[in-house]
Amino acid sequence: MPAAPRLLSSKTVYTGRLFDVELDELEMDGGVVTKREILRHPGAVCMVPVTTAGELLFVTQYRHAAGGLLLELPAGTLEKGEEPLAAVSRELQEEVGQKPGRIVSMGGFYVAPGYTTEYIHLFVCDQLVPSVLDGDEDEDIEIEQLSAAEALAAIDAGRIRDAKSVIGVLRWLRSLNR
Repeated sequence: MPAAPRLLSSKTVYTGRLFDVELDELEMDGGVVTKREILRHPGAVCMVPVTTAGELLFVTQYRHAAGGLLLELPAGTLEKGEEPLAAVSRELQEEVGQKPGRIVSMGGFYVAPGYTTEYIHLFVCDQLVPSVLDGDEDEDIEIEQLSAAEALAAIDAGRIRDAKSVIGVLRWLRSLNR
C-alpha cells in the first residue's frame, strides 16, 4: 500500500459563504513534490422522504453550476456545528414542508474526494407530518411526488441526474429488497 504523502504547506486561497479553497503542497512517496487544490466543505445531508403512500418527495430547483433546473432529493449543507440529524429535520421542513417522524441512516459518501472534503450523510425519512420552516431566500423550489417505479424511470431517462439523488433512490430501493 502506498504511503500517505507528507503535507509540506497549506494555505487558504479563498474563503466563501459555503466553502473554502486551500492550496496544499505535498511530498509524495519517492520525493516528488506536488500541489493540490482542496475545496473544504462542511458536509451535507440528503433525505429520501417517503410518504405514507410509499411515494418519494423530490424538489426541482435551479442549479447554476449545472446550467438549469434539476429534479433532486431534498438536501442541504450542514450549518457550523450542526449535527446531521438536526439538519435532516430542518432541511426537510424548509424544502418540502414536512417533518419526519422517523429518520433512518443509509450511510453516506464523498461527493468527489479528488478535490473536495464534502461528505453527504444519507437518510430515509418517513412518518411525515406537515410542518413548514422558512427556506433560504435564494431558493425557488417546486415539490414533485414520484413512485419508486417513476423515480427509477426518471434516473434511466436522465431526468434525475445528480449523484446524491441517484444514490439515494437506489440505496432506498435496495433496502426494500433486503
